[in-house]
Amino acid sequence: MNHFECVIPILNVRDFAASMDYYTTKLGFTKKWDWGTPPTFGCVERGKAALFFCEGGQGQRGNWMSLFLDDVDALYAEYQQSGAIIREPPRNMPWGTREMNIEDPDGNRLRMGSDATGPFDESNESPFFGGGE
Repeated sequence: MNHFECVIPILNVRDFAASMDYYTTKLGFTKKWDWGTPPTFGCVERGKAALFFCEGGQGQRGNWMSLFLDDVDALYAEYQQSGAIIREPPRNMPWGTREMNIEDPDGNRLRMGSDATGPFDESNESPFFGGGE
């Protein structure tokens, strides 16, 4: 039986160069490759996570995805310094993770999380994690 090795989301972007710049300078990804003159398709990666960008095709803008890592609070501090678009700071979720919500210039949302550091604070409800907006 064949086993899948990985899945790589393809994000539809308005401006390939601007998206590549945002993910490499603000979110800490590394450019893996690009294609075309000028480039309109390419890949960034950080650790074991990779994302493809496609300017003007393959899907619609405004997707959501989850990325899991060791320490979301350390990443939050990094993103505060880099100027990333942070929609929600880290907080403990009822399902046992600690997550923050990041947005890119095309409206794609990245839920980034690690293990919870304590109980869920029900007084801190958010439309971003509950499917709102």
